[in-house]
Amino acid sequence: MKRLFATLSLLLLLFGCGKSEGPAPGGNAAGGAKDTPAASKTYKIAVIPKGTTHEFWKSVHFGAEEAAKELGDVEILWKGPLQENDREGQIAVVQDFITKKVSGICLAPLDSQALVPTVTQSKEAGIPVVIFDSGLDDETNIVSYVATDNRNGGVLAAEQMGKALGGKGGVIVLRYNAGSESTQQREEGFLEALQKKFPDIKVLSSDEYAGTTPESSLEKAVQVLTKHKDEVTGIFAVCEPNAAGVLKALKELGLVGKVKFIAFDPNQELVAGLSDDSVHGIVLQDPVKMGYLAVKSMVQQLKGESDIKKRVPTGEYVATPENRDTDEMKKLLVPSQFKE
Repeated sequence: MKRLFATLSLLLLLFGCGKSEGPAPGGNAAGGAKDTPAASKTYKIAVIPKGTTHEFWKSVHFGAEEAAKELGDVEILWKGPLQENDREGQIAVVQDFITKKVSGICLAPLDSQALVPTVTQSKEAGIPVVIFDSGLDDETNIVSYVATDNRNGGVLAAEQMGKALGGKGGVIVLRYNAGSESTQQREEGFLEALQKKFPDIKVLSSDEYAGTTPESSLEKAVQVLTKHKDEVTGIFAVCEPNAAGVLKALKELGLVGKVKFIAFDPNQELVAGLSDDSVHGIVLQDPVKMGYLAVKSMVQQLKGESDIKKRVPTGEYVATPENRDTDEMKKLLVPSQFKE
């Protein structure tokens, strides 16, 4: 009997030692699940554009989804205001995502001042914010700013305008919407470069706001072009909806080719205009890259990485009738999600 008890004790001892040699699968050294890796966690990231209808924002959305697909642990929640001048609507969208306790927010603010308190509210709720496309006056509470150098984009537009006009003429700048930091930078960059590099080009009008739709831009463009019809030889529109309205105005007034037209951001009609003398340059951003890098920067923050850049540039370019068929320009003029 003593020999039997001794054998049983030895077996128990052996099994006990074997059990304590390592952690249980998915657990810690004590066999619990406390230290289970967080690799399976899905980050819910709200991506909030200024609007959702224009091709630029569709490209941003595509880039954000591409980042999520690559990372594999990200869900994109895409929602914007109904109109690109609806500050209160965009604030409500941000606040709704704060209430839903998303992991992070990527935001293209409609107004550089109006969205500052809401971004602060998000940070206080423990939800980090990455800003893209258009900046805020106060960047204290943001993780990163992912955007085009919009001032340089304006400079590039001025250089192309000066080239198209041979260094002399009369130019109209059609502004977008008060409070939009990105387009304000384009407007200021254009005017400063034009004055500095092309002193023989006269600015006929630079204080008219066209609004946020092609329809309002058409109306304003017709008004301003008609007012300065005896002097105008060039016009610059600072974003896609404005440019769409200007192109229609030039056609309605019979000014295609007579007035050199520089646009900012492409759409199908503007791209076609590079081939028929109705558009003489388009300043291009990389919205796919912008959406992609905004989400990547947010995930870096959520995973506690330390090498996050405060400012992430995405590049700016100029498509012209001469270079429109190069591989680089084709990629930016018609982003991949619009190709058949």
